[in-house]
Amino acid sequence: MDRFSIIIERQEQLEGLIKEWGFLPFFKNVIPGFSIEEMTPPELLFGDDFEKGPWQWKGPIIANWESAYGKFFQKKAGYISLEWLPDFMNWRRSLYPLKKETADARHILEVLVQQESMLSKQLKVASGFTLSRKRSKFNSEDPSEPIVNKRNGMVFDALIAQQQMGTHVCIADFEYLISKKGEPYGWGVTRYCTPEAMYPDLFPLKDRVEGRTPKRSRKRIIDHLQGLFPDVNRAKIEKLI
Repeated sequence: MDRFSIIIERQEQLEGLIKEWGFLPFFKNVIPGFSIEEMTPPELLFGDDFEKGPWQWKGPIIANWESAYGKFFQKKAGYISLEWLPDFMNWRRSLYPLKKETADARHILEVLVQQESMLSKQLKVASGFTLSRKRSKFNSEDPSEPIVNKRNGMVFDALIAQQQMGTHVCIADFEYLISKKGEPYGWGVTRYCTPEAMYPDLFPLKDRVEGRTPKRSRKRIIDHLQGLFPDVNRAKIEKLI
């Protein structure tokens, strides 16, 4: 299927692409045309109608249990079908081993594992981070010397994105605020989860990847995408994966 000729207009169509291709970034990336953003009419991408548009379909698509969603592609969001998720985790977890993560990153994951799933604000606070993204706080004892806020919201966002790149964390849902009329509004609050809690049938990984090494999983993914898009330079696929 020529990705340049596709126009996404329905949720079922998008789900079909995810299942067919196995991988589908939401935003533009190193492979031209390989994103939901580029295949969707601009007026539909973040549509005002809650029932329409890829941005609003994220939660319902996740809830169909056929694909995982998270910041998997150069720290930008996208989908991976459950068929390909084991090989993807096998490769990415070798690139981002927990033993090399910072103490703060490991603590975030420990808190999340204990609760199984948490809204982003809940996870921030429970992990000891502030909701503020400011890098310094007011020092009442010496106003001229602000206190460095090492655990600010910006740091948390970077660490949770890194955990998603390593497939240690995925997104379970988006929860919306409800208006007085009983209608959802806003961008939706992210609910995080671990793949182990979200997709227990995919574990242990070694069984699902039939004993493949991380490098063999990487090659399998790249060969698959190269077969789908033979016109794309292999180096670009490698960079995305």
